[in-house]
Amino acid sequence: CKEFHQREVRDKARAVLAKRGIDGLMVIGGNGSLTGALHLANPDEIGKGSPLSVIGLPASIDNDLGYTKLSIGVDTAMNTIVEACDKIADTATAHDRTFIIEVMGRDCGYLAMTSAIAVGADLALFPEAGKPPEKIVEQIVNTVLTIRKGTRKQRRVLIIKAEGVAIPVEQLKVMVDDKLREAAPGSEPASIETRVTVLGHVVRGGRPSAMDRLLGSRLANVAVRALHSGVSHKMTAWMATADLPEGMCTRSKHDPYVSLIDLAAVLTETENLLSGKSPLSRWRVGAFDEIGDALLL
Repeated sequence: CKEFHQREVRDKARAVLAKRGIDGLMVIGGNGSLTGALHLANPDEIGKGSPLSVIGLPASIDNDLGYTKLSIGVDTAMNTIVEACDKIADTATAHDRTFIIEVMGRDCGYLAMTSAIAVGADLALFPEAGKPPEKIVEQIVNTVLTIRKGTRKQRRVLIIKAEGVAIPVEQLKVMVDDKLREAAPGSEPASIETRVTVLGHVVRGGRPSAMDRLLGSRLANVAVRALHSGVSHKMTAWMATADLPEGMCTRSKHDPYVSLIDLAAVLTETENLLSGKSPLSRWRVGAFDEIGDALLL
């Protein structure tokens, strides 16, 4: 909410909370919601007014929040993507077609990476790789030609593209089709033409998976107990992804898989994840590079 960037809007929100006797908030969301929570409970803005405690719960299908292995919504989104890709794979296999399937994820390629492995895709495109458009097109063309000319019985090609990759999917299709025609002149159009499917916001909806229901319950359990204990400016993290100093990260005594991590540190690490500076984002790219050739088998 852009309005929340304004001090007077935050002051109004705090006044409403104080009037209703609310002195603790659990904020469920991504980096925007958690940034808002941090500013809302800023002691420099509150001054001598009623203190406000906040605990964040990570909820983002992009899985781009720092220091938590999983956010609420990721598992449900992943299941939706896998189900859709399995259905697309049926028609791709029946007609030996190439499909480019775009999934959500904003600036984070986690959903594209993991769904590519889960559905047995032949290639994954994600922004963390930092490849220019011409390299992306070359990579797709090489993948298609390798499969078409190879001995693999299954001739269909599935390519998962993260929405954060800096080339619109329709433009990508045109560029790839042109290069395929150059590389394979005289081929039947159906054998080289790519098809595009954008899954879009359907990935954000639906009934939550059992994993997400349990994850939300366990994170909330720790968050409520933390608020009752006077803890503030923390986020509940599932299986913290880094060894952090004790003052920055405390493992919950109520759930060994949940930790309370300094909210400001979470937001800083989130920026590092999205910019590619985080060790975790670099590991993801390196790990995927190592298995890239195996996807073609």
